[in-house]
Amino acid sequence: MSRTAYVNGRYVPHDRARVHIEDRGYQFADGVYEVIAVVGGRMVDAAGHFTRLERSLGEIEVPMPMSRAALRVVLDETIRRNRVRDGIVYLQITRGTARRNHAFPPADRRPALVVTARDMTFPTDAETTPGVKVVTVPDIRWGRCDIKTVGLLPNVLAKQRAAEAGAYEAWLVDAASGAVTEASSSNAWIIDAEGRVVTRPKSNAILGGITRESVLRLARDAGIAVEERAFTLDEALAAREAFITSTTSFVKPVVRIDETVIGNGEPGATTRRLLALYLAHVRDPGEAAA
Repeated sequence: MSRTAYVNGRYVPHDRARVHIEDRGYQFADGVYEVIAVVGGRMVDAAGHFTRLERSLGEIEVPMPMSRAALRVVLDETIRRNRVRDGIVYLQITRGTARRNHAFPPADRRPALVVTARDMTFPTDAETTPGVKVVTVPDIRWGRCDIKTVGLLPNVLAKQRAAEAGAYEAWLVDAASGAVTEASSSNAWIIDAEGRVVTRPKSNAILGGITRESVLRLARDAGIAVEERAFTLDEALAAREAFITSTTSFVKPVVRIDETVIGNGEPGATTRRLLALYLAHVRDPGEAAA
């Protein structure tokens, strides 16, 4: 658990961190967030996370509460105060506090910023990382999944279905097309019979994962064939390999989808290679500090 939180300009003990009951994040989910991995005390892919944060805020017309440089100082200080070497730093920005009304409050209202940080265990070895099971559920989310909003109720319900089924994650399936969009808190990937790495292209239907972007770049740099296209659940069930990517899962092999075993039921060679490439990426101080 985080020992210290940053709340609207102050570092406070975590158990005394408070926001007002009329904060619009609490009443309307009117805000966005980011989760950034910390490895060796450094944020991983920070520039990508800041760019996505600024885009999400722009889409909901909320200004940055401070400059990118100042925000980085706050995040680094929160990491330091919580003595996090390997873990995550979480930041949430809402439209702030105002009398409850669906329409935006006056523009002079200050956005609210909350930051916490805590330890977490990440994969450390591509050869020993086990595979996981995922279950499939209908995708019932709204039409702007590209915005990293705090309004995550459909994702919460999907993750709960996974937990009840003894699975690690839930893959969301579009009822009209039968295509997998993404997972409840990660991006979904398959490796087809020809060995091509396949993941859905960025659009309003998915969140553009920062880990996803890094894995795409690493795969292409390594000469691994990549296709950004939609794939159906039937394709996934027949795939050679499958995996998910996220800030906290890195590259996680998927060995079972619902009751179907993927490949031979073990993490595949290409997935392990991608995890090894990503582990090297996050351990590089130059990459992590970018």
